[in-house]
Amino acid sequence: MTNLKSTRLVRNSWYLLIGLSLIFVLLYLYSALFPGPMQPAVTKFFSQNTAIQARLYNTTPRILSMTEFILQAVLLIGLLFSSLGQTLFRRFVNSNTPYWQACVFSILSLWCLLKILALPFSFFISFYWQKIWGFSTQSQAAWWIDYFKSAGIDLIITLLGGLIFFWLVNRFSRSWWIVGTALFSLFLVIQYLLWPIVISPLFNRFEPVQDAAVVTMVKDLAQQAGLEISDVLVMDASSQTTLANAYFTGLGSTKRIVIYDNLLNNYSLGEVKAVIAHEMGHWRHSDVVHGLIWAMFGGFVVFALLTILLKPWLPEHSKKPPQLWAALQLALLLLLFSSNPIQNSLSRDMEYNADRFSLELTGDLKAAIQLQKDLADTSLADLSPSPFIVWFSYSHPPALARINALLKEAQQTNTAGD
Repeated sequence: MTNLKSTRLVRNSWYLLIGLSLIFVLLYLYSALFPGPMQPAVTKFFSQNTAIQARLYNTTPRILSMTEFILQAVLLIGLLFSSLGQTLFRRFVNSNTPYWQACVFSILSLWCLLKILALPFSFFISFYWQKIWGFSTQSQAAWWIDYFKSAGIDLIITLLGGLIFFWLVNRFSRSWWIVGTALFSLFLVIQYLLWPIVISPLFNRFEPVQDAAVVTMVKDLAQQAGLEISDVLVMDASSQTTLANAYFTGLGSTKRIVIYDNLLNNYSLGEVKAVIAHEMGHWRHSDVVHGLIWAMFGGFVVFALLTILLKPWLPEHSKKPPQLWAALQLALLLLLFSSNPIQNSLSRDMEYNADRFSLELTGDLKAAIQLQKDLADTSLADLSPSPFIVWFSYSHPPALARINALLKEAQQTNTAGD
């Protein structure tokens, strides 16, 4: 009876996860194809033509990204649950193959399959589509160099992570997920510490801000905010894109604010000030640390759910089958996809708080609004996205929502500025 209940729980968990993912896919595709009328307030800040062009630009990547997800899920489901998939595993992983060699083969072959499936989508969305809309400044050769760098890093992390995973499930039959959560949390800390100084420089150059006016501005803002800002760096984003951005990253001694050179070169000093103040808001609110804590908690929940979903591939008294890796990839794909709304809701709240901090620090509502307008204009951000798409996939609030929030904050605090 216990085994029957356990089997039913596993089956129902998979059905629930696949069903929820399917519902989200259908709602997302419907929202992308039929986003509804433009919000009337859009034309108060943006031209109608820009709003129409932005919808055209964003629709195709949305549909393609969802198509990629569907194909990945179908591939993994086919490998795990179809007779053809089982035959393939039996053919390539036979009884004469040493166990750890079979595990490595399973990890590498699945990584290759998924990379090959994703490559056309990656190329079209991140290079070709950006090129025809005038955003990419990279040559095709430069794009491929970056792609292979990224793929190489991903391969190393995947292979090491996969071997550690197989060691865990074989060494700690019942408590593997607890040890796994601890190791995952350690990996996150190491990643946050080292990524800015080890990985990011493989793709871009980072130099301290040289503009005297910006340096003075940063010092003044930091003094106002009561912060000790060690590094404000400029990234050579113009070698890859025409888009402008800035971000806050790192932990401890690797904390830094990074500004795209496009932002410094093409935006007013008031807008640059608003951006830097916004990133200082992330610094002041310890958003990287909070994001890290949430990621650790999310890792704990995911590992706990994996103990249910992966149960058919986790025999208690024998080595775990290499097919377990495909089951793990499918479970993670669906779990991370289904949890998108939670992750993005937390991120949007952080962005709103950083916007409020920026306005409080600078007192310049005009520059803050102009920044949102220019960023949306130059990137063709969707100015009236479907509410579902925002809820499901937006890590940052839409431009109009941010402008309205700034106006509301200024009205409440009387910090409208000049």
